[in-house]
Amino acid sequence: MEECRICPRNCGADRKQGKTGVCQETNRLRVARAALHMWEEPCISGKEGSGTVFFTGCNLRCVYCQNYELSRSRTGKEITESRLAEIFLELQDKGANNINLVTPTHFIPQILRALQSAKSQGLCIPTVYNSSGYECVDSLKMLEGLVDIYLPDFKYWNSETAERYCAAADYPAFVKEAIKEMVRQTGEAAFDERGMMTKGVIVRLLLLPGKLSETKEIVKYLYGTYGGSIYISLMNQYTPLDTLDKQKFPELARRVTKREYEKLIDYAIELGVEHAFIQEDGTAEESFIPDFTLEGV
Repeated sequence: MEECRICPRNCGADRKQGKTGVCQETNRLRVARAALHMWEEPCISGKEGSGTVFFTGCNLRCVYCQNYELSRSRTGKEITESRLAEIFLELQDKGANNINLVTPTHFIPQILRALQSAKSQGLCIPTVYNSSGYECVDSLKMLEGLVDIYLPDFKYWNSETAERYCAAADYPAFVKEAIKEMVRQTGEAAFDERGMMTKGVIVRLLLLPGKLSETKEIVKYLYGTYGGSIYISLMNQYTPLDTLDKQKFPELARRVTKREYEKLIDYAIELGVEHAFIQEDGTAEESFIPDFTLEGV
């Protein structure tokens, strides 16, 4: 935290002294919501819900962020590591199927200690690491044995796209290595008798307007590299929010068409992908974005 190198930004910010890097966060934990969440993949949410903890800030900061209030507006409450451990245990007591860490990358050291503390006090449900995929392998290795399920995005295939939308031309290279490490840690996906995932990797692909070809390349890469050992989540829920600069990024000012999404699904089927999740019509709505009201914090 004195010279932060947690993520690929490698910004060197002295977060211990209150400085911030790209993530816009110091070393003090900030959480915007901690509650049962029903809108993840079925094997994550189930009927009871996923015990989701939304951390303030983000190291990727995409221009179209679907959780802008969380990643950019600094909505959130400062808490201690011991309080975070309590939150994990409270969510377990509420019947959560897992502990779901959303945008956790920039707080890995604090989360690690909170998980260790909570596990020593009886936390026994799986832990889900839910991130943009822009990770350093060395940081992920710190979580080995503490995280059971990895839920990364794979946002961009081309460096040019990554540079335009999040000023991270190296994103494609880092996400590939991150997923490789995630699979090494968890092995092949496994489920309990209820169909809930107990370990494994689900890679999320949010289809963006006009980026069907890129997303197909990602599907091809993931299936060719990992086959059926991981799951792929094909998502059509992209929503152009008011926070998007539509003059600078006019290509993102529309939703994905039904035909674009159908072509993506058809392509995955043609490749032979069987371990995948797809979304129904109507998911591209702002109502699917939670309110960050400090619930449960």
